[in-house]
Amino acid sequence: MAEIKQTLRASRMLNKAYECCKEYRHEFVMPEHLLLVLLDDFNFNAALNIFYSPYQLEERIKEYLEGVDSLPEGTEYMPEPSVQMSKLMEMALQSVASSSAEALDIPHLTKGILALQDSWAAYLLKDSLYGKEANFMSQMISFCDFDDSYGIDDDDEADVTSDSTEKAAWRRLVTCMNDLYKEQNPLIGREQELQRTIQVLCRRDKNNPLHVGEPGVGKTALVWGLVRMIEEGRVPDRLKGCRVYQLDMGTLLAGTQYRGDFENRIKMIMDGVAAEQENPAEPKPNIVYIDEIHTLVGAGATSDSAMDASNMLKPYLESGAIRFIGSTTYEEYNRHFSRSKGMIRRFQQIDISEPTIDETKNILKQLQPRYEEFHHVRYDDEAIDFAVEASAKYVNDRFLPDKAIDLIDEAGASAEVSEESKTGKEDCAAAVVTKTDVADVLAKTCKVDALAMAEEDDYQRLESLAPRILSQIYGQDEAVRQVVEAVQMSRAGLLDDNKPLASLLFVGPTGVGKTEVARVLARELGIELIRFDMSEYTEKHAVAKLIGSPAGYVGYEDGGLLTDAIRKSPNAVLLLDEIEKAHQDIYNILLQVMDYARLTDNKGHKADFRNVVLIMTSNAGAQFASQSIGFNSGVSRGEAMMKQVKKTFKPEFLNRLSGAVVFRDMDKEMATLILQKKLRELDAKLEAKSVRMTLTTEAFEHLLKEGFTAEYGAREMDRVIAQQLKPLLMREILFGSLKDGGEVIIGIINSQLSIIN
Repeated sequence: MAEIKQTLRASRMLNKAYECCKEYRHEFVMPEHLLLVLLDDFNFNAALNIFYSPYQLEERIKEYLEGVDSLPEGTEYMPEPSVQMSKLMEMALQSVASSSAEALDIPHLTKGILALQDSWAAYLLKDSLYGKEANFMSQMISFCDFDDSYGIDDDDEADVTSDSTEKAAWRRLVTCMNDLYKEQNPLIGREQELQRTIQVLCRRDKNNPLHVGEPGVGKTALVWGLVRMIEEGRVPDRLKGCRVYQLDMGTLLAGTQYRGDFENRIKMIMDGVAAEQENPAEPKPNIVYIDEIHTLVGAGATSDSAMDASNMLKPYLESGAIRFIGSTTYEEYNRHFSRSKGMIRRFQQIDISEPTIDETKNILKQLQPRYEEFHHVRYDDEAIDFAVEASAKYVNDRFLPDKAIDLIDEAGASAEVSEESKTGKEDCAAAVVTKTDVADVLAKTCKVDALAMAEEDDYQRLESLAPRILSQIYGQDEAVRQVVEAVQMSRAGLLDDNKPLASLLFVGPTGVGKTEVARVLARELGIELIRFDMSEYTEKHAVAKLIGSPAGYVGYEDGGLLTDAIRKSPNAVLLLDEIEKAHQDIYNILLQVMDYARLTDNKGHKADFRNVVLIMTSNAGAQFASQSIGFNSGVSRGEAMMKQVKKTFKPEFLNRLSGAVVFRDMDKEMATLILQKKLRELDAKLEAKSVRMTLTTEAFEHLLKEGFTAEYGAREMDRVIAQQLKPLLMREILFGSLKDGGEVIIGIINSQLSIIN
């Protein structure tokens, strides 16, 4: 036995079996001696108690042992293992080898007893379990998992009592917050909510506060703040000396395979918390804190029973021996907790609202020293203020102060890592976290250049936005002006904060640059372009895909295409191309986007459009405009189309637009500029092949004539270049004189483009 690697707990039991054998003056150590001393182990005793009385089994074992022959008094001897005991140890060792266990423990010894043949110990134990050996083993293993004794190495400490072992067992299932409060961030603000919590805890009946608020607003921090006040004695006498235990449902459920495991743990914890007293002379009810308390409803219930964790806690909620504090979100409260009317009646709801921007700044400034010490950095005041303001504006799916704390934490980590890589750990304290560092973190997490949108130095870049766009879009000066002014208005803070940056309708014939303006705007602002082709949403049911299919329909789990895209990139140019082709229901969806910058998907999650430039293009009425314009009418096709647009779209839709932009008809001057732009793009590709191309005047005029029509705009230009010019270059680059680069002149021969050098 000495060669077997054993836990201290198992070793203690084997030594006790040896001592038990000597007390009875038996010649051999038998499995019955081991079974008798195992009853002194809390885990074995507690598991057996579910199926059979340990006291009755103890009496039956003693009755058997008293009938075994004993050696005369005064005879000196050393007990040796019996044959059955040797078999027991052999099978226990095999059980260790066949499992992932590192050492022999109580469950292995028990398994060895149950595996014996022709043994009174095996018979008595099996008879006590009524054929439920597997359930018993599972119970004991789960208890042992929470009460291992690997760390006990003192002989005196090894003889712990059953009471202290029981205490250790339930204490391993909870976290005593009083022992850990110094490691937590201090609570800043929340005086009213904290006072209300203390007031509820001091009530005679229904003294259980329930904190309800959005994720990240500080519900758990509020409880840590209460614990700090208790430890510092800044609470009424009724709460002084109280212990606060945090109950984790994940730990509570882990390893509960059989009916009764879960219930037994809850009862063990509640009885332990109720009995735990700092001063037994003045007993005071302790507090159990249950984060995500909605998980109690339904936890541990089976299909044939309504008994769940919440029902098990009701007697303790009523008795007043323990006070409870719960926390949950509004969504989970409505979905789960509100179903249990009995639980609602026993709790007092306290709403925890999101702090304001000024309150969050105060919170971060008081937390600042802790994060500076942790990251070995220093935050300047601008960085803290910017983190709060930028997170409030650009991080839309989370709440203050959590999202602002995340920003300064990650910015500090980034600065620390960067400084270490440059100078080594010794000089890290010199690192300073600036507004730029916070903006870099925000740019990675939210895909937005927040600094460029806020820095005074970058106002020049904003001022030059119109010339930069006009250098790429020709002849549509009015359209570009409206788009740029909408963006500049938002930067100046003159627009409604609860509307998109702009909601624009581009109207004009095909090929005049409506879609191109949206592309160039997104590129120049450095944000993503999200494009939806509305010709895909002509059917009523297809429109539902934008916000997600209704519950019960195919695709419900996929979510909404539009809402998911905006949640992923909340700062973007959203282009809805050819809006008039979509089903009429699309306008109902867009009304709330243009009015409140919000859109709710099929699961109730909101997408925020406050930082979105919404652009819709339309050539509605193009055919009517072509028919209604005479040579001397003086009315452009775009203006004629605008009249048709007012008939096509609902008044409430047109009313919510920031502007309806009419694009000019394409003329020869615009077409010439566009052709020059496209040839420059081709030159850039040829330059990579070391090829220089020159077009004669005749060749340029030929491309212009073939590629531009008043009816189709500049769309033909790409086709003419692709079909007439590029094939000439392709053949020479692959098989001809331009294999290794060179110069080429394109001219006209026989009314066709040709290489003339």
